[in-house]
Amino acid sequence: MTASESAMPTRKSQLGIGDLARRAGVSVATIRFYESRNLIFSTRTSGNMRLFPKHTLRRLAIIAAGQRVGLTLAEIADALSELPEDRAPRQIEWEQLSTHWKRIIDRRMLQLESLRDSLDGCVGCGCLSFKTCSLVNPGDEAAKEGEGSRWIRKLDAKFNDAATDSAD
Repeated sequence: MTASESAMPTRKSQLGIGDLARRAGVSVATIRFYESRNLIFSTRTSGNMRLFPKHTLRRLAIIAAGQRVGLTLAEIADALSELPEDRAPRQIEWEQLSTHWKRIIDRRMLQLESLRDSLDGCVGCGCLSFKTCSLVNPGDEAAKEGEGSRWIRKLDAKFNDAATDSAD
């Protein structure tokens, strides 16, 4: 047996797409979608059957965890790109990934708290429908800056800066 043959995964160390989906608690279509987005990877048999390494279950668990805390697939993909494709992540790799996710979540929590606290007032749309506006928009000043909730975007930038500063 050559070195390359011994490094190739055996059929027992791999899962078919149906088994992977069942064990991960997702649909086969979800597995195909994640593979098309390069979040997970498979090999093909001579009969064109997808085979996934068992450690793919870890990547699927990471995807599910990210989705549960509200991360986008792009943010999850960014994190997964830092992890090895050929094995499950080690503890230190997971800690690094989770530290980055904590910063994202902290920033979102600040944004959500600000939105929650301003829900009984104006949320920066420039509608002038409230007598009291927490963002003070007399004469619809926000309209000069363009369409959309411009001042909310400024608040987002402020929170992004604050989250970056607190991470340093």
